[in-house]
Amino acid sequence: MALPDFFVAGVPKAGTTALHAALAQHPELYMSAVKEPKFFLTDGPPPEQGGPGDATTYAEHVWRRPDYEALFDPAPAGTLRGESTPFYLYNQAAQRRIRALVPHARMIVVLRDPIERAHSNWTHLWSAGLDPIDDFLRACAAEDRRAAAGWADFWHYKRLGLYGAQLQHLYSVFPAAQVLLFRYRELLEDRAGVLDRICSFLGISQGLISDLPKENVTAHPDLTRRHRYLSALLRAGSAITSALPGHPAKAVIDKLEGSLQRGAAPRRPLTWAQRQALIPFFEADVRLLGELTGEDFTGWLGPRSDSGGLVGARPTGQRQARNGRPREY
Repeated sequence: MALPDFFVAGVPKAGTTALHAALAQHPELYMSAVKEPKFFLTDGPPPEQGGPGDATTYAEHVWRRPDYEALFDPAPAGTLRGESTPFYLYNQAAQRRIRALVPHARMIVVLRDPIERAHSNWTHLWSAGLDPIDDFLRACAAEDRRAAAGWADFWHYKRLGLYGAQLQHLYSVFPAAQVLLFRYRELLEDRAGVLDRICSFLGISQGLISDLPKENVTAHPDLTRRHRYLSALLRAGSAITSALPGHPAKAVIDKLEGSLQRGAAPRRPLTWAQRQALIPFFEADVRLLGELTGEDFTGWLGPRSDSGGLVGARPTGQRQARNGRPREY
C-alpha cells in the first residue's frame, strides 16, 4: 500500500505550506503533489454544502482511497512519504482514522499563538471575499452559529486554536514519541534548526535542507462599495462553480479575487483590545497545553504575539519535552 509515513498535521495559518515545500526538497522524502489532500477528514465523500466557498473546497478533497494512494505511487524506493493537511490535529475522527490505517505514522505539529492564528485565518477569508463580516471580533462571535450550520473547519477561527484539548486527544491515539511539536515562532527564527529537528525526528539525514519558501503576505482590502460588490459576486460565483464543476465562471471568479486583493495593504496587526477580548476563551486551554508539554505558553495570554518572537520565551537552556527530546527556548 502506498500510504504516508508521516503527516504535517497542524495547524492552519502556521507555515505548513512553506514547510511542505521545504520537506519536498529532501532527497529522502517524498511529499504528495497535492499538498492538502484531506483524505482522513471524512469517512467517504465530504459534505456538498457549507459556508461560502466550502463546496469548492470539498470538491478538492481526495477522499477515494485509490486516488489517495495514487498520490504516493511515484515515491522512489526507500523514501519516506508524507502529506500536509493541517486540520488533522483539530479533527479527532481524522486522528483515529490515521491510527487505524497507519499506526506507525509520525505526526508533525506547528503551534502558533491561537489569537494571531485566528486573526490570520479571518483575514485570509476576508481578503478572498468569502467572509462577509468586516470585523475580526464580530466574525469570531459568529463562529458558533456558523459551526452549527455546518460551515467547514476553516471557519472555526477560535476553536482551531484550542491546541491543549486537541493534543490531549492526539496523545491518547498516538504515543508521544510519534509526535513532534514546535512553535511557528521557531520556524520563522531558526528555519535550519527546525528542519534539522524534523529530519532527526523522521530518522533521515540532517543538513540537506535549510530554508523555507517565503510565505505570501495576506492582503487586507478596505471595506468599500467596490469591495462589497466584488465580494458578493465572489460568494455567488463560488456557489455556482461548486454546483456546476467546470463552469466557465470559475476563471472569472479567480480574476475577481485577484482584483479584490490587488493593491490592498498587508494584514493589519492585532490590537491589544482585540487580544484582550479573546484571551479568556483560550486561557484554560493554554494552561492545559503547558501541562501536557512541560512548556510555558502563557505568553500567548499577554499583549505580545509570536510574530514578535517573544511569546512563551524562557531563559536560554533546555528542558525535557513530552516526546523525550530536549527542547531549546
